[in-house]
Amino acid sequence: MGVRDLTLFAVIFGSAGLAVVAPVAGEAFQPLLLYFMMLLLFLSFLKIDFRALLGASPAALLRLSYLTAIKLIVLPAILYGASLWIMPDYAIPVLLLSGVSTGVVAPFMATLVEADSAIVLRMVIVTSLLVPFSLPGMVKLLAGAEITIPLDTMIRMLALVIFVPLAGVAIVRRMCPGWLETLTRLQYPISLVIFGIINLGVFSKYSGFIFQNPLQLAVAVAVAYVLSVAYYFTGFVAAPDASRSEKLAMGVSMAIMNNVLIIVFASEFFGPLSPTLAAMYMFPFFTMIVPVKLIRDHTGWLEPRKKHDLS
Repeated sequence: MGVRDLTLFAVIFGSAGLAVVAPVAGEAFQPLLLYFMMLLLFLSFLKIDFRALLGASPAALLRLSYLTAIKLIVLPAILYGASLWIMPDYAIPVLLLSGVSTGVVAPFMATLVEADSAIVLRMVIVTSLLVPFSLPGMVKLLAGAEITIPLDTMIRMLALVIFVPLAGVAIVRRMCPGWLETLTRLQYPISLVIFGIINLGVFSKYSGFIFQNPLQLAVAVAVAYVLSVAYYFTGFVAAPDASRSEKLAMGVSMAIMNNVLIIVFASEFFGPLSPTLAAMYMFPFFTMIVPVKLIRDHTGWLEPRKKHDLS
């Protein structure tokens, strides 16, 4: 990990710790979390080229549909069912985290492990467009008996968070292209500030719960790592005949998600455990890149499956 990663860790966990110890520091931000999340996504979408789908071949689009179904429907459902059986308290937190879109930083993470960035970029685009509808639908379908939140309320909230920043990026690109370079240059420091503000707002809200249940943090970190392994493994085995770079791309697409969106979304509708798990996923979010690189370089596991000659 580089200086930027360490700085991000310091901001994320420093702000979370401050909010837990001194919740008054984040109380003013609690009503504004939605808007800070929108600003964060606006900055992240600046680097995403949504024309990447236009040149995709039919075969690439078919694989994209297959991977999207796994990411937004199949994997969340399986992990929810497993959690309901093993750790019922974590079932909804796991469903929320597993069902969110591929992260906007995933293309960058793909370059770190020499993955096929085109696959990851397409997953970012498609899952971002679908998640306002898929995630509330999955929650309602699988956990509807346990919650009373109307489906349309969740859809409106996620659609607002996703589509307004997308529209803002489109407007800036068309009407103020000169701003793009400046905004891109300032993206990282501004994003760090927003990360800190979001954490202050979220964790100050649940300070009492976290302060009185420190064991929950350790359990949440452990669950986060187990989930990360499950996400990467699913991506690696999703297409046995794929090349090594394609398998890496599929793993990154499953494991690098918009967990900060879940921190905000869950804090609006669900109890403290859901945003806590999403926040603790920051640990495997970055550190799992190291074992993925080791798997890439020192095993043959990611090599495409050999086709047997039947002649």
